[in-house]
Amino acid sequence: MKISLLDKLCCPYSKLPLKLGPDSIVVDGEVVNGTLCTYDDKYKYDIKASVPRFVTDSNYADNFGIQWNYFSKTQLDSHSGYPISGNRFWRATGWKPEELMGKWVLDVGCGAGRFAEIALNAGANVVALDYSSAVDACYGNLKKFDNLHVIQGDIYSLPFFEQSFQFVYSLGVLQHTPDVKRAFQALPPMLVPNGRICVDYYWKRFQTVMHSKYLVRPFTKRMQKNKLFGLLKRLVPSMLLLSRRINKLPGLGKIIKRVVPVADYTGVYPLSDKQLSEWALMDTFDMLGPRYDSPQRKKKIYSWMVETGFRDIEVFHETLLVSRGIKG
Repeated sequence: MKISLLDKLCCPYSKLPLKLGPDSIVVDGEVVNGTLCTYDDKYKYDIKASVPRFVTDSNYADNFGIQWNYFSKTQLDSHSGYPISGNRFWRATGWKPEELMGKWVLDVGCGAGRFAEIALNAGANVVALDYSSAVDACYGNLKKFDNLHVIQGDIYSLPFFEQSFQFVYSLGVLQHTPDVKRAFQALPPMLVPNGRICVDYYWKRFQTVMHSKYLVRPFTKRMQKNKLFGLLKRLVPSMLLLSRRINKLPGLGKIIKRVVPVADYTGVYPLSDKQLSEWALMDTFDMLGPRYDSPQRKKKIYSWMVETGFRDIEVFHETLLVSRGIKG
């Protein structure tokens, strides 16, 4: 953790300022290990491997810790060689790289850092937060950036002072929280006036709720996550082959293949066969492993934006159902 981040951090429960504990080890302005504590020493939080930890090691997002530490580089554009994450980020947010230069940006649910990498390359000061141990993958991937700050924390108890950021985004995250509306409502207070937000959700529509994953999720979401991952490593190659064969059927092949609960990006992304297999395993685990999966309707997420005081609101489909706006 860089010492410069202290000005934005507060205790997520008392909202009091934090100081470094006397056991903290600082090297060139980076707190490698140590503690953060309130000035009355009532609340203390560990800093381990350069990441402040405001939550317990195990929680409802454990599957994402497994996922992003195993597939730590898979979705990074710098690794895949294709601007898949970049295209999604810029299309969803509608922001321009020059707008992010030097600004403070909060990435909520950073995973291994696929979108943080895009914002960092644009020159933003990115605070990348995740509830799971994915923060270790994110830090490992992006620690070369001086403008990176990684935090392990809870969206429902964010460890930041209000109005600390000019931009906030959360992509591919909110539908996996226990209370989607409350998770969204935690974000607007983080923005300065006229700050900009972009979040997305699974879209609650016929095509979504009829996906075969919802037939098997009642079983898979209760499985021990390491066992589920091991099972999918064995099954996904066969399921991917079946999906590809069905897809070739004339007429309804592209629709019928949805009965196979596998993430098949053949013909969607310009990836190699090896990469397509890796992405298939990664996103099939992403579909079947999370404890929570709550698609939302357009009208509802629009109303949330209005209720929290945003203007210039847009709701549209870009990979997922996106809502974005400017804080009034």
